[in-house]
Amino acid sequence: MSRQSIGEALAVRLYAAETAIDQALTETAFLAAALPSARAEAYLSAVTGQRVFDGAAASISALAEARSHLIQTHTALAALARKLGLDTLAIGPLDKPGDQPPIGGGPGTDGDTGGTPLVRSEVNKTLTNKDNKVLPNTVAPC
Repeated sequence: MSRQSIGEALAVRLYAAETAIDQALTETAFLAAALPSARAEAYLSAVTGQRVFDGAAASISALAEARSHLIQTHTALAALARKLGLDTLAIGPLDKPGDQPPIGGGPGTDGDTGGTPLVRSEVNKTLTNKDNKVLPNTVAPC
């Protein structure tokens, strides 16, 4: 297995881990947001559910810290790839800060997150300029 293919496999795993943490943060935040109304709807005192609130808040904090560590891992892997002279591989639907112009890219061949990883020729492809369209409920192009 070449260094390039090992790097590509790690990039896919890294993107999957980043996505999983973001999804866990999202779900935990939805849970925390639902707790106050659930407590009130069940006619429970504020004291009754405090441990639950504390647990949800601690979970969000722990997930945010884990996400921070994973981003540090991402940065370290990117630096190592540059040091080894490996080709840049963008995996994921979002541009990175500082990408000017935005480079695009994504995890699936069909444009959604459930597809197979894109081959290198499809990643970082320049997007063609299209005329701006008027959005619904607006009068000017955006």
